[in-house]
Amino acid sequence: MFYGLNNLIKKILPKGLFYRSLLIVAAPIILLQIIITIVFFDSLWIKANKGMTRSLVSEIKTLHDVYGTNNEDEKKSIVNLYNKNFDFVISFIENENLPKLQKERWYSPMDRSLRRELKSAFGQSYWFNTTKYKEVIDLRIKYMDGILQVFFHKDKISPSSARIFALWITLPGFLLITIAIIFLKNQTRPIVNLAKAAERFGKGEFFKEFRPSGAKEIRQAAYEFDRMRKRISVHLNQRSEMLSGISHDLRTPLTRLKLQLALIKQQDLAKKMSEDIDEMERMLNEYLEFSRNQKNEETATININDLILEIIKKYDSKKVNTSFDKNLEINIRPTAIKRCLVNLVDNGLCYGEIVKISTKKTNGDLMIFIDDNGPGIPEDEYQNVIKPFYRIDKSRSQNKSGVGLGLAITNDIIRAHGGKMILEKSHLNGLRVKISLPF
Repeated sequence: MFYGLNNLIKKILPKGLFYRSLLIVAAPIILLQIIITIVFFDSLWIKANKGMTRSLVSEIKTLHDVYGTNNEDEKKSIVNLYNKNFDFVISFIENENLPKLQKERWYSPMDRSLRRELKSAFGQSYWFNTTKYKEVIDLRIKYMDGILQVFFHKDKISPSSARIFALWITLPGFLLITIAIIFLKNQTRPIVNLAKAAERFGKGEFFKEFRPSGAKEIRQAAYEFDRMRKRISVHLNQRSEMLSGISHDLRTPLTRLKLQLALIKQQDLAKKMSEDIDEMERMLNEYLEFSRNQKNEETATININDLILEIIKKYDSKKVNTSFDKNLEINIRPTAIKRCLVNLVDNGLCYGEIVKISTKKTNGDLMIFIDDNGPGIPEDEYQNVIKPFYRIDKSRSQNKSGVGLGLAITNDIIRAHGGKMILEKSHLNGLRVKISLPF
């Protein structure tokens, strides 16, 4: 029971820190105003309204009883006194019936109080309207063969302090909530900036400076994040530079070996050694490509469909098919993504005859599918093939070039963009590479 209630509360409550903080500040203010308003209306306004209405009805009842005298001069004198002292407008309309009863305004405290007191004094021989006039109430009471019509101000039964109270209880509340919104906005902005910087860094975007701001604890967290970011960046640069340096330095002895092989008279031996040297060069080229992938590149917003069309221009159109969704613009590092897609298309054409590239837009993600009709990869090897220097010789022949860095480089590029790369069985009976990139 408590578990279900806890999940329900989590679904109802806002997810953002700003709105949760605003709820913590605003909820007590609103609750306090509601309590004060209920107490005021119950103990002050309603009781005052009830007392004023009872006094007014007593005055009108007295007028009704005294009006029964047969002396016309006394009637006019009484009416004049009421008009003068009680601010009434009294008139008698002969041969007139009460209007038909309108729908009762049960939600109006003024109507309920007036109806209750008039019913106890006159039974059902009355009619009133509180909405026809803005400041005046029209009251009609059955009297002999006509009606006694009385006009009086609403202030006689409705305390004016209620409006002033409503004004003073509402305006300070809005003022306090507005101040809280401005204050909370300034306090949560540094946290939002820190979260955005962490997200950008997680996607592989490089930025030179990050300025901590906000409260002391937030600045300390931002400062530690900036130090960690710089240490990681230095580590990545050192790793890529070391790998690039080693690969570059090895080219010199390989070149000398090639020159020496050209002087060897035993052509069979020279040919075998030359093939080994060529394979070593291909390995070095992949090492260099892997190290270049770690270098910084500025991001840009491009249409992924245009990038794919640019890539497949160098391939046979009969071997590469496409299927695109429209308007797929995304902020990426174009050169890195291009290298990633070229690698996947080359792999597909290397082990199969047909490659199909399709794009699709989902909620928050851009999906890229690369399918081929090659021999595929066993499901238990899906996680292994994305590891560096790992090769499968069972389903992929050994005479293919490469040292097992292709999918590792591709996966590294996708993860650097905050995305995922998943290997699946293709509908073409080969391998499907499913790439998801966040917008």
